[in-house]
Amino acid sequence: MPAITREEVAHLARLARIDLTDDELDLHATQLGVILESVAQVGEVAAQDIPPTSHPLPLTNVFRQDVPRLGLTAQEALAGAPVVDGEPAVEDNRFRVPKILGEEA
Repeated sequence: MPAITREEVAHLARLARIDLTDDELDLHATQLGVILESVAQVGEVAAQDIPPTSHPLPLTNVFRQDVPRLGLTAQEALAGAPVVDGEPAVEDNRFRVPKILGEEA
């Protein structure tokens, strides 16, 4: 039965900079002992003929192939600019946005 001592818990608490009371040290030693025992049981169940896996089912890529293609031209992108005062919000081949935070141009 894997066990962890109260002194080992105190050492781990010091490393993690956690201040534990005497009662907490006893409680955590008991709880960590249960966790270590459970992990040991899982290790015993694992058969030698079963390879380690990261996922129980085989994974396949469901996405399409990444094929490069041409993007939008500047004019095509700017065609989607919002209309302000009846005109597209475009200036110097860029989107025009309102000033913020009192910045000056």
